Amino acid sequence: MADPGGRRLDVPRGRGRSLSNLVRLNPDAVGKFAEAIARFLGTGRFLAVQTIIVVVWIGLNVFAVQLRWDPYPFILLNLAFSTQAAYAAPLILLAQNRQADRDRVQAEEDRARAATTRADTEYLARELAALRVAIGELATRDFIRSELTRLAPEEPEPDRREKSKRRDPVG
Repeated sequence: MADPGGRRLDVPRGRGRSLSNLVRLNPDAVGKFAEAIARFLGTGRFLAVQTIIVVVWIGLNVFAVQLRWDPYPFILLNLAFSTQAAYAAPLILLAQNRQADRDRVQAEEDRARAATTRADTEYLARELAALRVAIGELATRDFIRSELTRLAPEEPEPDRREKSKRRDPVG
């Protein structure tokens, strides 16, 4: 079923052509890109390369009379630094926000793990205390022997052969 314009009527129409449809960015891809840029901006290599570029830029504009594309106040160089700062600051903040989110998730996992460990430790402590109480109330082998010898009349000691036969059920 189609309308005169050739579109299907049983399929919902997508949103119109808006700017948000035109520019669809994956937030994870943008975040990874921002983190990569932030990592690069924080390296000594970046500072060294930028310093070399600035020295060459100023040197060429001061000493090379033929190549003066940016005379003394270096307005173009200032514009380049401003543009770099305008993009670097939000990218660094985005990378910091992503790191803060990862840290928050890690902290929640650590808290949950600590609570589980604490609960397990408390359970084991209660079980150990219960075992200690139970062992304290149980009659030990020595106690039973002493009570039996106290209550039972003295029997004559059997010879060793009969004693070994009683212990050995096979023989």
